[in-house]
Amino acid sequence: MTGAAPKRVRAERQGRKGEAAAAMYLRAKGWRILAERVRNPAGEIDLVARRGSMVIFVEVKWRARADDLNLAIDARRLARVCAAAEVEAHKYLREGDDMRIDVLLLAPGRLPRHLANAGQF
Repeated sequence: MTGAAPKRVRAERQGRKGEAAAAMYLRAKGWRILAERVRNPAGEIDLVARRGSMVIFVEVKWRARADDLNLAIDARRLARVCAAAEVEAHKYLREGDDMRIDVLLLAPGRLPRHLANAGQF
């Protein structure tokens, strides 16, 4: 096994922990988690959540250092989440619902930073 494989495994494991922490945070804020790790050919959505008539498609980014969070999300990544959300939206939306793309940024020892309406459809 090469050095890259264990690093990728660690990153995957840490990403899953970050997504679990993000789900807990959203639940504490009154959101109901509808789905986790939704994948389709257009991209991946880490979390789908609902509160009232709002459905959010969430990109979660975890970094070991809080300073690295400022560079964790970019336009390309947001575009992939938006594209994936467009494909999946019909599964989660009811008539009259609104939807948006949110980003949750997490780092050890810091409260999550929730960027609401971070992406555009």
